[in-house]
Amino acid sequence: MKIDLLIRNANIITLDAHSSRANILASYKGRIVGIWTKAEFQHIEDSIVLGTNVKEHDLNGATLIPGFIDTHNHLLVYAQNKAQVDCSSASNNNIADIISNIEAFHQKRNDNSWILGYGYDDTMLAEKRHPTKEDLDKISTDRPIMIFHISNHMAVVNSKVLEIAKIDSSMKDPDGGYFGRDEAHNLNGVLYEHAAMDYVYDHIPSPSQEEFMELIRSAAQEYVAQGITTNTDAAVGHAEYAIHLDAVRDAINPMRMRIMFMYNVLLEGGYFEIFDAKQLHQKISDESNGMIKLDSAKLFQDGSIQGRTGALRQPYYHDSNLFGDLIFPQQTLNDYVLKLHNLGYRIATHGNGDRAIGSILEAYQNALDISPRNDHRHRIEHVQTATPEDLKAMKDYHIAASFFINHVYYWGDRHKNIFLGPERAERINPLKEADDLGLLYTLHSDCPVTPISPLFSIWAAVNRVTKDGHVLGEAQKIDVETALRSMTIYGAQLNFDEQDLGSIEIGKLADFAVLDQDPTAVDPMAIKDINILATIINGEIVYKNKELAFSM
Repeated sequence: MKIDLLIRNANIITLDAHSSRANILASYKGRIVGIWTKAEFQHIEDSIVLGTNVKEHDLNGATLIPGFIDTHNHLLVYAQNKAQVDCSSASNNNIADIISNIEAFHQKRNDNSWILGYGYDDTMLAEKRHPTKEDLDKISTDRPIMIFHISNHMAVVNSKVLEIAKIDSSMKDPDGGYFGRDEAHNLNGVLYEHAAMDYVYDHIPSPSQEEFMELIRSAAQEYVAQGITTNTDAAVGHAEYAIHLDAVRDAINPMRMRIMFMYNVLLEGGYFEIFDAKQLHQKISDESNGMIKLDSAKLFQDGSIQGRTGALRQPYYHDSNLFGDLIFPQQTLNDYVLKLHNLGYRIATHGNGDRAIGSILEAYQNALDISPRNDHRHRIEHVQTATPEDLKAMKDYHIAASFFINHVYYWGDRHKNIFLGPERAERINPLKEADDLGLLYTLHSDCPVTPISPLFSIWAAVNRVTKDGHVLGEAQKIDVETALRSMTIYGAQLNFDEQDLGSIEIGKLADFAVLDQDPTAVDPMAIKDINILATIINGEIVYKNKELAFSM
């Protein structure tokens, strides 16, 4: 047996169909060639020849699991945040704090370049409101300033940005979004949803290639430090794809990447209009030596519940007149979905509110009824307030779910007390119902909306504890092994990668995470505190935890 990697003395959780455990593993040229218990290895050890180039690692009892697969986040956005002002609630208690931090940035880099900030949350600020252009104008009316909401579905700009983007009070709201206004109907600088923010995006200068690559290098290292080996960027245009390609080709980003292309770059008039799904998949796989693959065509059908732009069937708990809005009229969504479906694309559509989820289901059902396709694996993103009837319809049409489980911790208390009320909040991210139905589903972080950490997402799915320490939705908890599967083998299945990834089995790729504790053996409340000791991709170590002096 040829091997170039031998891992000994490990607690191997294979997550195969039999939940097998093992202690020793061997791989060759990035693929697993042997998995044994200690007793089994004794019988075959003499048949293995360790050459001079074999890397041998003793894990001293540490736990080896399949590399984590995060099926929905925004790596490039997170990378860019590193060059922006932190406006998050972790660093700012009120609007004055945000203004002070932006002012400090302004003074440090006192020129006419754009100031961008990220992460403010109006519901966590002392004022319980969005900052406005008047607030930002206190810093400067000559320098463009834009800060993004934690949901990335809203932003606030100063007067200079409105001037640059030629947005004024006489303008009508765009379809799928709107401009914030004060009582006198004047613009207040708040932009709701991407349809409104799109007026500004084209005016924001991008970092240089060198700057971008360094930002991605830093961000990707944080991802692999969390044990992630395969990652999906969930909203990519052609320019962003080119950046991803450079980062992978130059080994700046060591992860396997899956790309959700925005629907408009795939249809008529879009950059990739000449390709169908099979052709585009082959193109990007060839260009990246197989490290980047096509995930899906991405659509949005509502916003965020914490931003009050998620589309609900029943009104928001705190405002009986507010239901949220759909992005597209139903017929428009139906038409887009059918076109993309007929081009062979798997489709991923953002839906937080149950009205949006119902609308997405109608579009998917329409496409599948008109043009049936086996194993399409169309998916709905976030699926935060899916009803039992929605989940049943998803099962009937073989539609998958990627749940944003971190909502339970970060916004669960406010969902219960402000946005949804107790009854609906108990069912956000209904994992147990989905699991009982046999629905294909995964968990995700939606980073930078919440920090990147698969172990935290697993912890949230198992415990469903909110920031205030309350259990929200006891009946929707799932067990630890199922939660682990939802970020490994289920992720591989959602990515059409189950033959190569997601479990530790002979013939699969040698992508692993090394943990200092076994998640199935610790107190479930301690899962989020388990340390990642190392991350391995293609049999090569891409991360070692130097703080814990772990050596391999």
